[in-house]
Amino acid sequence: MNDDYKKAKQAFVSDLTGSSVLHVNLISLVALCSIALYSALKSRTPLTRSINFPLAWLILVLPLLLSMTLFADSPGLLSGLLLLPTGLLLLIPRQPLGSPLPPPVPMSPTSRQPAPSGSTTPQIQPLPSVTVYRAHMLLMTTLAILAVDFPVFPRALAKCESFGVSLMDMGVGSFVFSQGLVSAIPILKDPAYLSAPAVSKILSTSKKTIPIILIGLVRVLLVKGTEYPEHESEYGTHWNFFITLALLPVLQVALHPVIKRVPLALLGVLVASTQQLTLSAFGMHDFVLNAPRVGLLSANKEGLVSLLGYLAIHLLGLSTGTLILPPTPKYFKRSLKAPGRPRRDSNANSKEKPELKEKNTLSAPRENDRTATELCSYTMVWWALLGLLRFFGVGGEGISRRLVNAPYIFWVAAFNTSFILGYLVLDMWFFPSRSVYSRRTKQNVPVDIPIDDPARLQLVQSAPPLLEAINRNGLVLFLVGVG
Repeated sequence: MNDDYKKAKQAFVSDLTGSSVLHVNLISLVALCSIALYSALKSRTPLTRSINFPLAWLILVLPLLLSMTLFADSPGLLSGLLLLPTGLLLLIPRQPLGSPLPPPVPMSPTSRQPAPSGSTTPQIQPLPSVTVYRAHMLLMTTLAILAVDFPVFPRALAKCESFGVSLMDMGVGSFVFSQGLVSAIPILKDPAYLSAPAVSKILSTSKKTIPIILIGLVRVLLVKGTEYPEHESEYGTHWNFFITLALLPVLQVALHPVIKRVPLALLGVLVASTQQLTLSAFGMHDFVLNAPRVGLLSANKEGLVSLLGYLAIHLLGLSTGTLILPPTPKYFKRSLKAPGRPRRDSNANSKEKPELKEKNTLSAPRENDRTATELCSYTMVWWALLGLLRFFGVGGEGISRRLVNAPYIFWVAAFNTSFILGYLVLDMWFFPSRSVYSRRTKQNVPVDIPIDDPARLQLVQSAPPLLEAINRNGLVLFLVGVG
């Protein structure tokens, strides 16, 4: 490869200082506005049953691309253009969602339909807001990776050299946060998994991450073999993001004995504090920024030093997953208190009180209002911690993706919980579930729809099919972007 071209390419993405937290938030807000417009069309027009692919692409994908290119300097204008038709559509009465749901008659725990005989694992009810969040995160990350090499993509949105905030810096952290979020599924389905033998779990998890490690190694060979322009200060000479993604689930499994005893959010904060301590008190800050690349370890100093910080982000994502994926935000905490408790609705021999058993099963009705309230609390905590860290100057010169310091960790957590909350609130607003008054909880709760009844469950699912497809094929989409 021509040396002049290689140097020009490297210079194009080097020594960047980024934008601002507000600017990144405003650009990302376009995604919320696009799903609001889609939901308004879905709930207020005859398009209730389906929106064709071209229209879905125009509403859900094109605005994301425009927000980081042509409208990057004025994302508020683009959001306004999306919100204007949304507001007009809200003047139209809500369309009925197909055939009516069954009458709102409370069901006793014993009257539930038993799970299929061939099923041995409880299923988690789908949460459309999580599907939309992950799909939009994947889309924005991939679009940014593809667009960053072109002048139409502002340099302020590309990855910062050492300190600063940008859209692509947030994309890296969001990918790790999302990985942690979905990693909550195994321990929600079977809390006893936390107590399983550590060695067997680590070996099993390592086998599952082998394909990702191989992808990372192949990428290293291709980049080195073709002399493709690379930016060593991102992860190091040989390290790349795939290696980090492959190691995080293994490290999480190794922490299972601690997770049983320490709240996940607190554990994430402790790991983040440890990361900041290693940077500030043990010289890792200067090592990453100033040490020459003279050996294998120093050549990959960014990847090695940042790993603990990414683990903190992963754990905070895991904490969020245990909060929003089950029917109630207290489900995981109750499960840890009684890990041997039966989770199957059909277990008639359980001596547990019927109302408590109904409450703490994965097939119980969702309490999205409580989930939103709890998530809002965590969101405010993460933003407050970020503000305090910046006020007291913790982290040196500010937020740093390269170091994955504490300000970066809590910025990622605050950003992601904020937007998950936004998607959840939009979903609750546009697609409210039928509810009945519960004398036990003294509030309205959703009508119980068995999760093994796809026809009836489909009536309350609102994630766009296009985003569902992106969510299911996230790794393929990401490989297309980095390839």
